Amino acid sequence: MEIRIGVVHTPKEIALELEGSVDDVKKSIAKALSDDDGVLWLTDKQGRDIGIPSERVAYVEIEPDGAAKRVGFGRA
Repeated sequence: MEIRIGVVHTPKEIALELEGSVDDVKKSIAKALSDDDGVLWLTDKQGRDIGIPSERVAYVEIEPDGAAKRVGFGRA
């Protein structure tokens, strides 16, 4: 699945490819964001660990593998 995380006061978002179930990822994100001094730690498919202070997370967008991606021009 692909996850995009918006960070406060940063124009770019963080995009990650993660393995695992959507529910497990949601639970770990909710747990990290519930603590004001917490850090959201995620490990991407390449094995890199990414940590974001929970107070800096603006939004999290999860796109499951089954989501349709559109490319090019055409009518939807």
